[in-house]
Amino acid sequence: MSINIKFISLLLTVLLVSGCTRKFGTDSPAQRTYRDLTAAEISVVHSGEDFGLQLLKELNSPDGNLFISPLSVSMALGMTLNGADGETKSAMQKTLGFESLSEEEINSSYQSLISLLQSMDEKVVFQIANSIWSRLGFSVEPAFIDINQKYFGAAVRGLDFSSAAAPGTINAWASENTAGKIDKIIDSIDPETMMFLINAIYFNGDWTYEFDKEKTREALFFVSESDQVSCDLMNQQNEFAYLSRSDVQAIDLPYGNGQFSMLVLLPQPEVSIDDVVQNLSPQSINEILSDLAKAKGSLYLPKFKMRYDKSLNDVLASLGMAVAFSPLAADFTRINKDGGLYISNVTHYSYIDVDEQGTEASAVTVVEVVGTSIGSPSTGFVMRVDRPFLFLIRESHSNTVLFIGKIVNPNQ
Repeated sequence: MSINIKFISLLLTVLLVSGCTRKFGTDSPAQRTYRDLTAAEISVVHSGEDFGLQLLKELNSPDGNLFISPLSVSMALGMTLNGADGETKSAMQKTLGFESLSEEEINSSYQSLISLLQSMDEKVVFQIANSIWSRLGFSVEPAFIDINQKYFGAAVRGLDFSSAAAPGTINAWASENTAGKIDKIIDSIDPETMMFLINAIYFNGDWTYEFDKEKTREALFFVSESDQVSCDLMNQQNEFAYLSRSDVQAIDLPYGNGQFSMLVLLPQPEVSIDDVVQNLSPQSINEILSDLAKAKGSLYLPKFKMRYDKSLNDVLASLGMAVAFSPLAADFTRINKDGGLYISNVTHYSYIDVDEQGTEASAVTVVEVVGTSIGSPSTGFVMRVDRPFLFLIRESHSNTVLFIGKIVNPNQ
């Protein structure tokens, strides 16, 4: 499948399947046809892929796990973009990779992407929700609200930010839209905070070919040559979309009817995972996907569960939108015509749980706007994921990458 004709965003996906592990090729999903993407949609997807890989590289650290949803970050900033003007708008468009697109093309592409992804696979639960919360009495331009309601389906509410109950109200929305997995995103509200723009994503799907729990064994995971930890290593023998080359082994694990999948990238023993991260590009991912071929073999994959949260201020500033964080230079007059607004925080929260049945994952991105004045088989390959690895969760028709992760220690 070619990335240059399909959407890409990084996401974790899970598939529903009944009962025990099934053999590859049986109960194959019914073939469905989908409309072609427009040129603007393809551009938004390509930009999302570039943006996601840049985030991954900026956030990467040698000794830590990492899990983000570039799609969630992009959508929260996409809503905020509708309130930006002048240099701030240009900088945000450049950071998101949207320089060549009109506002209508950007917003329409987000709208159609939301609709497409939520309807791709009836065996996978995938939900996207957006909301805008403004301080009670703060004047918001009607066009800003209308655009985000129309294209992002944003729920819009005025809220008394001075009330002790306000953080709990926003946290309850996040919890409701992530099945309770991310239930606290706001501790307190600064007196100068005028608005929160929030995106929430929830994914829950079973593997198309589940792992047998009886085959899961305790095993060592090699964090480094000198550091090992114990993990629960799942195992199944099957036919997979697989490749092995000098730098990595790769395997694509489908969920549900096969529209969503997890691409696992395991560096070869002599290759550093951080070198693989730095060399990732849309072209290299496309080459891997194109070179995958059906092969029989044995897969060992650790169970893992993790939470991750990170302020993205410094990363986004380094990627080109520092002006949006400047109290003196930011221009969000399309939110409020009097100006005096800037982004004080962009915070990302994520959760993932991978086990024998499938994957559950969620992400929330919060943009805070502040006012300044207001068992091995006998034959076939063996892929033993018992050392640091990367994974991408994606949708195959649009090639949207929903989540990207790096696991250095499955127990961390």
